Amino acid sequence: MSFNLTYNKKKIVNDPVYGFISIGDDLLFDLIEHPWFQRLRRIRQLGLSDYVYPGAHHSRFHHALGALHLMNLAIESLKSKGHQISDEESLGAKVAILLHDIGHGPFSHALEHSIIQGIHHERLSLLFMQELNIEFSGQLDMAIAIFTDRYPKKFLHQLVSSQLDVDRLDYLNRDSFYTGVTEGTVGSDRIIKMLEVVDDQLVVEEKGIYSLEKFLLARRLMYWQVYLHKTVLSAENLLVHVLRRAKNLASEEVVVNAADSLSYFLKMKNESLLALDTEELIRRFALLDDYDIFASAKDWINHSDPILSELSKRLTYRRLFKIRLDSSPVSVAVFEDLQSRWMKGGYSQEETDYFVFKGEITNSAYNTEEERINILMKNGQVLDIREASDQLRLSVLSESVKKYFYCYPKELESVK
Repeated sequence: MSFNLTYNKKKIVNDPVYGFISIGDDLLFDLIEHPWFQRLRRIRQLGLSDYVYPGAHHSRFHHALGALHLMNLAIESLKSKGHQISDEESLGAKVAILLHDIGHGPFSHALEHSIIQGIHHERLSLLFMQELNIEFSGQLDMAIAIFTDRYPKKFLHQLVSSQLDVDRLDYLNRDSFYTGVTEGTVGSDRIIKMLEVVDDQLVVEEKGIYSLEKFLLARRLMYWQVYLHKTVLSAENLLVHVLRRAKNLASEEVVVNAADSLSYFLKMKNESLLALDTEELIRRFALLDDYDIFASAKDWINHSDPILSELSKRLTYRRLFKIRLDSSPVSVAVFEDLQSRWMKGGYSQEETDYFVFKGEITNSAYNTEEERINILMKNGQVLDIREASDQLRLSVLSESVKKYFYCYPKELESVK
């Protein structure tokens, strides 16, 4: 007896934000099943934000599937309005958005500022896609062209990467859902149904302008309340210093036990990483995830180096640095006083820099130096949203706000 079985790759995923998401193509299913994509299950979307919002444990795997869902809705909406999008172009755009974050490492921004400097996650995403394209015999050619903005239909790239892309529409709603910060909720369905294409540029019909205003305001608020929340900043900077200390020790040939995937990058010099063969870099990076960082930090609590041990203990037990956030930089006198007080504990200046430090952050909901968000007015005119809006002073939202912070151990407040 013989059976001719065809494995069903047309799947439905139950998503807490959108309900049922359809995986309607064999290539999409195979990419999702690939070990490199499955790694995203082990990469948190919001890094250490759960130190402030306990529910923020969702992964980049969640986000990628959500963005894929919104891309499907956007393409169907544009096709229903008479725009010609072939099945190949549709699949290419879906693959591009599905894989747009595949190059993210654990705690991406902390990683990029400590042990993998000079290699941005977008560059890694492209390298992953190019390697997958070889494995899948060229089936990702269209997706890569769209992702890199080399495909003639520019609006497809804008759906993947712009100031109004499905990436942002998903992460605002998803991050809002999991953190409980309701100010981040946006009307993604409404915005998608209002999408149009004029002269190969993505625009939004005038009747969708209020949803866009809410989108920009939500983005601004989410940055202050979640992504740049001062306690999240403290936690992420602490993680940066843990990894930086571990890498500095490893470069001095001090034994720093870690998972093999992490140990490789701790020992590797940044200039050597940039010179690595692409296949080798991707193979190594694909093994690195949040679990490696957390397990190593927990192990480093007992490390012989007192700096690494103390930093790791603070990270693992959530004994975060006190953080002060202001519109002006900390005075030299205040900062030097904090450092000198910490140095009384027997720390050198170099060691003190791990515990008492400063930095700055910026927030802009709408960047006028990037591709604009354009509104298609009822008279056929296309206007930048700042010109079209009469409800909000969007010029204020487009201004970049800079704030300054400094961190120090809380116990210094009782030390004079």
